[in-house]
Amino acid sequence: MPTRLTLTALTAALTLVLAGCSGGSAGETDATTDPSSAEAGASSAAPTSAPTSAPPAQPEDFADEAAEIVDSFSDEQLAGSLIIGTWAGAGSQGAVDMVRQNSLGGVIVMADNLTETPTADEVSALTKDIAGARTTGQPVSIGVDQEGGPVSRLSTAALPFPPLMALAATGDGQLTTTATTVQARNLTDLGFTIDFAPDSDVTVGPEDVAINVRSAGGDPKAVAEVVAQAVDGYEAGGVASSAKHFPGHGRLTVDSHESLPVSEKSIDELESTDLLPFKSAVEAGVPLVMMGHIGLPDAKTTPASLNPDAYAAMRDKLGFDGVAITDALNMEAVPQNENGGETVTALKAGADLALMPPDAAAAQKAIVAALGDGTLAKDDLVEKSRRVVAMQLATAETQKGIAGSDAGNGAEDPEAVLTEVAEKSLTVLKGDCEFAGTESISIVGGSEKEKAALGKAAESAGLTVGSGGTTVSLSPKTSAEVAVGTAAPWTMRSTTAKTAVTAYDSNPYALEAVAKWLKGDLTATGSLPVEYDGSDAAPSCSG
Repeated sequence: MPTRLTLTALTAALTLVLAGCSGGSAGETDATTDPSSAEAGASSAAPTSAPTSAPPAQPEDFADEAAEIVDSFSDEQLAGSLIIGTWAGAGSQGAVDMVRQNSLGGVIVMADNLTETPTADEVSALTKDIAGARTTGQPVSIGVDQEGGPVSRLSTAALPFPPLMALAATGDGQLTTTATTVQARNLTDLGFTIDFAPDSDVTVGPEDVAINVRSAGGDPKAVAEVVAQAVDGYEAGGVASSAKHFPGHGRLTVDSHESLPVSEKSIDELESTDLLPFKSAVEAGVPLVMMGHIGLPDAKTTPASLNPDAYAAMRDKLGFDGVAITDALNMEAVPQNENGGETVTALKAGADLALMPPDAAAAQKAIVAALGDGTLAKDDLVEKSRRVVAMQLATAETQKGIAGSDAGNGAEDPEAVLTEVAEKSLTVLKGDCEFAGTESISIVGGSEKEKAALGKAAESAGLTVGSGGTTVSLSPKTSAEVAVGTAAPWTMRSTTAKTAVTAYDSNPYALEAVAKWLKGDLTATGSLPVEYDGSDAAPSCSG
């Protein structure tokens, strides 16, 4: 397994390469990175195995210690312990102040808390400041949305991972676990304790406006397998993972960031389909399950995150006794401007942690007031806080074990893992499994950023890039001999190209795999993880 020093050095090297490129937004990674090693583009990466370490600590082992800590809390500390806050602006001071002044259980780092092209050192300094805001008792949770692909908040500071659908396309469960272990250890090295991943939704394809490529696919049983493999990896890598968004956002046609989507099916009706990945995550030991902002047939105007029946069903259907966390409470699917009332409602409904209330200080005060007037029962909040603190203590202990583990024990090279994922996930959408190869290409469609990145990868692979040769388009709207997708596979369903592939992402490893395939040095063996109108054009090229 890579040592913390190895991961830091690798991340720093990637950051230096990225320093001259424009940073991505909160929801995108930078496609112009060049992997620092020429070896990373080898046409056949060595098989991987999951890095090994001491068994991760479990929350139940810290029940007594958690109880001792929580029983010493004032009402204000108890209230704050149930909140994961967010703050505005770059730098750590806002987060440190919230933790100190409002006794928050933790914070989540978003893209706007970082500079445009953050470095690993910058992020590590930020998380160190936040972790030091409280030196005794309850550890500070430091979370991040770092799924990979379109949800990668750390931009240039972290390793560039693809979305979960790419891991599913490899058809290699051990590789999925190895990759998520490497990703988790990168985050551990940067100072994070929670990654709000893996996405455990089952996508329905083009109509899925919020999840799509973030999902492992469209078959619930297959998605369940990938989700469990990812949970194993995150646990081995030392971060607490969170299965999201219960009871399933992938078949909904409204984005809960913007308004409240309503499921046509009840939780009972979803039990044999959309709930399967959440069940597999729980069986794999996931420490958190995130409740989505999803209306249900019998509660169409109430988000599941505020619905007592949804939390009861989650506990009952999944047999889950870990930490139930809301999706971000500052999303438009949840009533805003309630001065902390939304957080009180979520806790009363069954949440253990309130994620990103619009105003964390107001939320803490509202919880204290609700304790005073009996809206919230203190015994119930104490039980919630004990559950949260036990999870935090277990994560801290696991990370200590990783920091002190034997550096020579089964080390994995992150670049080799990322290369293997990129090569095994490359999927033919249209045409023959074998591509004859070419010596020169002209890139005729797509954004200037992606065209430049593919051109750079192609030149590294030995291709001539110019106005002649095989025409390659990164857009379905531009005619070409070959179409290359860098997002959900159905985005290329309207292409007129005779040959089309998808890399699921535009990170540098994905584009290097595309370049090697164009040159004829790589066979695309990825399996399409989702069916949609037009997907029957994809040949079966796996194995």
